[in-house]
Amino acid sequence: RKILASTPHAQTLILSISSSSMLSFCANSARRASSIHSSITQTVGETPIVKLQRMAPAGVDVFVKCEAANPGGSVKDRLALGIIEYAEKEGHLKPGQTVVEATSGNTGIGLAMVCAARGYPLVVVMAESFSIERRKLMRFLGAKVILTNPAHKGTGMVIKAKELADKHGWYWPNQFENEANAWIHSITTGPEIVDAFEAENTKLDHFVCAYGTGGTLKGVAQCLRERSPETKIHVCEPSNAPMLYSKIQTSYPEDGNPSTSFDVAHPVWRPHLLQGWATDFIPQLVSKAVDSKYVDNLMHADGNKAMQTSRDLAMKEGIFTGTSGGGILSCALDLATKVPEGSSILAVLPDTGERYLSTPLFDGIPADMTEEEKEIAESTPSTPPPPPGLPGVLPEAVAFVDKTIAENKVVVWSLEYCEFCWTLCKLLDRIKVDYTLVPIDAFEFAKDQMGNKYRAALCAKTDCATFPQFFVEGKFIGGAADACIMWKKGELQPILEEAGAKVDDFGGYDGDPFEFLPKWMSQNPMRSK
Repeated sequence: RKILASTPHAQTLILSISSSSMLSFCANSARRASSIHSSITQTVGETPIVKLQRMAPAGVDVFVKCEAANPGGSVKDRLALGIIEYAEKEGHLKPGQTVVEATSGNTGIGLAMVCAARGYPLVVVMAESFSIERRKLMRFLGAKVILTNPAHKGTGMVIKAKELADKHGWYWPNQFENEANAWIHSITTGPEIVDAFEAENTKLDHFVCAYGTGGTLKGVAQCLRERSPETKIHVCEPSNAPMLYSKIQTSYPEDGNPSTSFDVAHPVWRPHLLQGWATDFIPQLVSKAVDSKYVDNLMHADGNKAMQTSRDLAMKEGIFTGTSGGGILSCALDLATKVPEGSSILAVLPDTGERYLSTPLFDGIPADMTEEEKEIAESTPSTPPPPPGLPGVLPEAVAFVDKTIAENKVVVWSLEYCEFCWTLCKLLDRIKVDYTLVPIDAFEFAKDQMGNKYRAALCAKTDCATFPQFFVEGKFIGGAADACIMWKKGELQPILEEAGAKVDDFGGYDGDPFEFLPKWMSQNPMRSK
């Protein structure tokens, strides 16, 4: 183209932190919705509690705490900020030091947000089986994502994170054991819940959550036991991986080496649909919560029911949560059918449904119009908008178009942000064909409407009003779809070769050029690949 090292942390130190050293995280309790903040991290917490209007049985109030309202989209934003701020305060994390952590995705996204705001490089270790959206979000936030074999499960992720920390001297927070994880919920999530119900003069009879790392469970439960001891705490786990129900504990060696922390994978763990819940071992924070008698009742969520509850919540209440939230709410709604009239239940919704677009949660949600939608669309004529007003065909514009086409072997006339123009450029880039790109709507052509003048001259030459317009050795080839079809038929290759544009056997490309077309195109045969 012509343009265009791990630092170990003491597990008990954090328990001695006084109320006067609760770090900047706790300042959130005083913030207002209209406040101006000096960092995105100051907006973590204070998530809304919403009463369900259409899904709860009569006589029982069911509330949900929407953790997707955190800036990174999940409850794990709290964990991320808490463990980073604690590590900074205690000197475990040095300025500019790389952070490495094992995660199913939400912790990694939260850490990526916090690390970006604080200036720390981040490496995330995640099994390849977790949703693609999560790894893309982490990379978008600047993190490096290392994928592990799904057969190695959560334990394999932890082992890899510890290996990387030891090899490179990176800081490994170890979210599954780090007491800062639970502590941050004891001073934010828990008080938010109690304060909200007290402000409404409403008692909270039942609190429902799941366990992943155990931070939310242990931290909120600690607060409820102190400030709302009558509240019963219900903990959910997958019905096909009932590890707490089995009462088989995970053993942890004193040396803290994760490769030997779990002598065998938990015998009742099985793959399940509830991402972020119940990895293949029982985290220490969960075990400590159980040992502290923080769990009053154990519930079990069916994966299919969790997905249906998530869908129902979206369509009946307008609340968008993932399979994880659907699982917790399904248990809370089951509980609501068994408690006395007048009871109140709060369920935690850990994240947003946008984290699950590539998972079974969205199976059956079509990308194309349904027959009913087509019928609605066809009920009116779909009148096209008027064409753009172009100036007349001027000699100087014709001269520029002709000169550009004549002086360059391959020319792409384009619009800067047209996806079909991108399609053609991606194909040419992939097959290593050098070309001249003329984006006629670029600012450089804005003066005196020169871009529109060139467009008018070009359209008069080709009798084509759409873009891109593709020329090889002065011959008009067509647009993006034309080029893709010709390549598939083997017709474009000899034209380019004859023009002397073939380099390195077209880059050895033997793929389907339709892969470069916009995925939203219903006519694109590669849209689902």
